[in-house]
Amino acid sequence: MENQVAVVAGATRGAGRAIAVCLGAAGATVYVTGRSVRGAASDMARSETIEETAELINAQGGKGIPVRVDHTEPAEVQALFERIAKEQNGRLDLLINDVWGGDPLTEWGKPFWEHSLDNGLLIQKRAVHSHMITSSFAAPLMAARKQGLIVEITDGVGYSYRGSLYYSLAKISAVHLAEAMAADLKTFGVSAVAVTPGFLRSEAMLDHFGVTEENWREAAAIDPNFLQSETPYYVGRAIAALAADPDNYHAKSGQSLSSWGLSEEYDFTDLDGARPHWGRYAIANGFMLA
Repeated sequence: MENQVAVVAGATRGAGRAIAVCLGAAGATVYVTGRSVRGAASDMARSETIEETAELINAQGGKGIPVRVDHTEPAEVQALFERIAKEQNGRLDLLINDVWGGDPLTEWGKPFWEHSLDNGLLIQKRAVHSHMITSSFAAPLMAARKQGLIVEITDGVGYSYRGSLYYSLAKISAVHLAEAMAADLKTFGVSAVAVTPGFLRSEAMLDHFGVTEENWREAAAIDPNFLQSETPYYVGRAIAALAADPDNYHAKSGQSLSSWGLSEEYDFTDLDGARPHWGRYAIANGFMLA
């Protein structure tokens, strides 16, 4: 991906951070955005920052450019892409929409009428509206050059219910955003896909189970399914492989893809050499593969 320009919206931690690092390792210039910067954490109250992500990219030989952006604010997003247009001579090859922020807002185990309406609507603002806002300012740069790819990061490959109405609505919206954007962008030579990881072993999930990446298997005592989890770098490698293959992503435009499916296609592994396949595991164990 030498000389290519990417934006990873929501690159502070988790899948977004790993995707940004993998793109940088492939040679891309990556604008890493989010709300958490050194000295000013977001309301997620996590320690990770976009500056750290940029430093990880630089250590891999790429170029990471951290920019604080609240993607629910159109003016801030517009300013980001105006800056990119100026700094990169109008070039933008790849947009990753990974803004989420819904974990502390989702009230699992409650029917939707008992779930906080304010929290449910805020999930849509953070995880759906932000993606729409970001794509609306990114797409013109791609359409002008008749090339590019927009990737919606989601949870699940289809339209099935995911255990909470508000969570489900946000994740399914990302799948349909990719499908609908692909239709609108087709005549402009620009593609859009949705990509899901499997059971993601993110920083927050490790904290949730009280383990680290070194002893993560101990969490199986709490949830045996965690043994099938994957690091964020698995989906990062998936997207880096796909983004470097324009003919293939054009052919897949509008589709909902997965880390495990792309690993079979591009023959990459997770950081530990494993190739977790959440889709096969879910089917074998009678889970609904959303």
